[in-house]
Amino acid sequence: MFFQRIEDLRIDHDKTQQEIADVLSCKREVYRRYEKGIREIPVWAVLKLATYYHVSTDYILGLSDQKGGAYE
Repeated sequence: MFFQRIEDLRIDHDKTQQEIADVLSCKREVYRRYEKGIREIPVWAVLKLATYYHVSTDYILGLSDQKGGAYE
């Protein structure tokens, strides 16, 4: 699921929830809910995270196990 992917990406990049919330221009609590699967992540946020982490949106959404795509 996407929420596990965004948590794993954040941890792999040694970022805090607050740092990623700042990237998305949202509150930490909102981002935490995305990460825990409590709140559905909007498309614009998926696109922004894919750009930030240099991975494909398919990877974030769990449609592919390959991180690459347009960013490789």
